[in-house]
Amino acid sequence: MDTLFRNSRRKLSQGLIFWREVGEGTPVIFLHGAWNDSSQWISVMKSLSQDFHCFSPDLLGFGESENPNIHHSIDLQVECLSEFLQAVKLEKVYLVGHSLGGWVAASYTLKYPEKVDGVVLLAPEGVEIQGQEEYCRKMRRLLNYPPLVVKLLRSLTPLTKILGWYEKIAQDLQLRQELSPYPIACQLLFKRKQAEIEAELLQKRLYMIEVPVLILQGGQDTPDALAKSRVYAQLTAKVELKMIPHAGNDLPESCAEVVAVDIRDFIKGN
Repeated sequence: MDTLFRNSRRKLSQGLIFWREVGEGTPVIFLHGAWNDSSQWISVMKSLSQDFHCFSPDLLGFGESENPNIHHSIDLQVECLSEFLQAVKLEKVYLVGHSLGGWVAASYTLKYPEKVDGVVLLAPEGVEIQGQEEYCRKMRRLLNYPPLVVKLLRSLTPLTKILGWYEKIAQDLQLRQELSPYPIACQLLFKRKQAEIEAELLQKRLYMIEVPVLILQGGQDTPDALAKSRVYAQLTAKVELKMIPHAGNDLPESCAEVVAVDIRDFIKGN
């Protein structure tokens, strides 16, 4: 029998929020990654719906949630999540977050520790690693290319092939095209002032998280993602880091059953 999902919308002070919901029992909130929306979690939520009450909102500015003309930040996402949980009358929850959603989940846990029973983080963003500032500057330049520059680079393909630049330029332009549907993710991760981004990073505060934390990390993910998960694991108190050797950067989709089993075991064990 097909799992029956309920799709809902609610106007919050920050904007209209859309979410998917299924199951009943212990509430678990799933927060999607930077380059996704709540549909990322459908397979995992199907697997867990017999045991838990699963909610997966589109973060503000993503998917079917509203994209208000305001300055976006991690703290804004945290406050939006807090208001959402109040609106659906959930006093204490488990949080599961991938990538950007992991950053939001950990930040919410630090701000509202009494409202969280435990946290599962999948390849989380939100901590400083070596080379990160330089990478952010590179991404900022790439995403800020005017359309005319992009058009010019594409028109110069014969010349760039002769000069040996073609492959690098083609990769950069492809990446830019892939990220363009996610303007709020680009803003949160790359396009804000560096000082503002750094002020919201968590490495100096992770020791304050007192609830149990499980980190799931794909072994075939990027070196940066692996490094960030290790920082979380080193600086958080009640933490377990579990590697999924064959997995890449899309754990909720490519390893839904494995992820669901790990989440179920974590919650039932706590």
